[in-house]
Amino acid sequence: MRLRYWVSGAALALTSALALAQGAPESLLPPGFGDTPPAPAPATKASPRPAASPAATPSARPSATPVVQPLPSSTAAAPLIELPAFAGDDTIKRLPSLDELARMTPEDFQALLGLKADFDTPPGARRAMSGLGLIDEGEGGLPQASLARQNARLVRLALAANRGDVVSRWGHILLRRALASRLDPPPGMSPQEFLALRAGLLLRMGEADAARAVLQDIDLVNFTPELDAVALDTYVNTADFTGVCPVMTTRGTFRDDAAWDTAKAICSAFRGNGAAAVSQLDRFRYRGTMPRIDLLLATRYASAAGRSRRAVTIEWEEVKELTPWRLGLANALGLNPPEMLMKDAPARYSYMTTLAPAVGLARRAAAADRSAAAGILSSAAMVDLYGQLYADPDVTGEWSDRAEKLRDAYVLETPAARLDAMRSLWNEPKAAWQAYSRQVLTAYAAARIPPSADLADSAAPLIASMLAAGLDANAMRWANVVPAGSEAWALLALAAPTRQVADGGGLDTFVGDDETEGSRKAALLVAGLAGLERIDSGTANRYSGDLNLDLTIQTRWTRTIDAAARRGDVATVVLLAGLGMQGTSWKQMSARYLYHTVAALRAVGLEAEARMIAAEAVARA
Repeated sequence: MRLRYWVSGAALALTSALALAQGAPESLLPPGFGDTPPAPAPATKASPRPAASPAATPSARPSATPVVQPLPSSTAAAPLIELPAFAGDDTIKRLPSLDELARMTPEDFQALLGLKADFDTPPGARRAMSGLGLIDEGEGGLPQASLARQNARLVRLALAANRGDVVSRWGHILLRRALASRLDPPPGMSPQEFLALRAGLLLRMGEADAARAVLQDIDLVNFTPELDAVALDTYVNTADFTGVCPVMTTRGTFRDDAAWDTAKAICSAFRGNGAAAVSQLDRFRYRGTMPRIDLLLATRYASAAGRSRRAVTIEWEEVKELTPWRLGLANALGLNPPEMLMKDAPARYSYMTTLAPAVGLARRAAAADRSAAAGILSSAAMVDLYGQLYADPDVTGEWSDRAEKLRDAYVLETPAARLDAMRSLWNEPKAAWQAYSRQVLTAYAAARIPPSADLADSAAPLIASMLAAGLDANAMRWANVVPAGSEAWALLALAAPTRQVADGGGLDTFVGDDETEGSRKAALLVAGLAGLERIDSGTANRYSGDLNLDLTIQTRWTRTIDAAARRGDVATVVLLAGLGMQGTSWKQMSARYLYHTVAALRAVGLEAEARMIAAEAVARA
């Protein structure tokens, strides 16, 4: 009798707690890529997204026990609460001790009582599992049924084998758009696996905010273990450790590892169990389940989220490397990791820092250089950031000076003076990616420089800056000013919105004057013009032989992307283009791969993106 009433009190305590609560690409392709795939399974008709209607009835649920304690009766005894069944067993094998009960989180309590938290929408209001994503076709996304005739093995390979580093800023932008589109999975792949693969690639690309938005398009009741894993990584990268709490509440028992259990403790503090959560994190630190710095950061975050007023000192002296977990928590807490840890950190750590809301302006501006070059930040976003730097009186030194130079690039009286201000921004950086980022920053200022023969010598960087933001119409105003065969002429020959045959004399001049190593700019120009069909096949073959471009030699990747282009399979072409553009520098991109990428994109109706990628290749070679 006492045992049953004790469990009844435990269930009541649980109910109350819940109530409170951007080498050569060939070498990067995986082995066996392009082997003849098995015939795709017959396409199944996607189930339409159900609309919420009064007719939709949720599945029957057992009536809940009243939370209010019933009054005692002299005529009848209060009903006893029956113990739940556990996987066919009608008894609890061992009652936890009072000490174990004190350490339990609400999720542990639910597991003990055989309960499952279900805070999701009722069945009649749940979202369909088709067309998962962020951008639909009317908003610029890819058609929902783009992969309806594609083989699941190829799509899985193209997504899983991509490490996320794309040499082209415009290639990164295009791949992000495809991954965020509302797409149906190919036949033979579940919606959950397709969503997890897409979110995982977005995360590797540094697009954590896009990955989070894509994941939030699926109801938690439809989550699977593969989505659990990518969800935790996504929220860590967005410095949103309380954002993952709904996943922890409904999926908390599906994993048992150090990071998962620590995140559960943070969420427990956020729901009001601050003291218990901090005590649990202290026990984790005593047991050494995670490195000391990781648990100290987690404890400080849990103390703030749960208002436990626990003072936690973060000591970085013995920390030898940065991890996404450490940087995510530091960004969330507004802490600055030591400069020596950030100095040689991978580019993805800059991507994490750029959009973190608690990070200071100067740190965000330093991280934004990488993000803009990669394609994560637009030119307009960069201008907004520098506007904040200029307006903030607390920002001094180099960042204040750069913001002043950007303002001068817009407001100085003469075009020559404005151009000088832009040059000071372009010439300051040492790294190639940083110099290109400054061209992204000055794109709209460059578009305000009127074409002039006096400035023709500086036309190439001005045009490259404009094209970094897609301002091709503004760039084309220089067409009658720049000399044929110059770099500015080459950029305009690739970026021109209307298809036109490139001037043969200008191409000969450009190839003859190219002084880059291995004639890189000339090779990429020929490949881009051939892919856009702006030189005929005879001219392309002649230059291919002269420059050893091997444009006609086929590989598994070229055969696969060419076949997808012939079918008009736009989504597969974009995924394969992203796979072929892997790398951290344009030196890793061959002219042959650029040719097939540009030609395939043009064939499926993405000529604007193809033009920008080709022009970027010549500008950054």
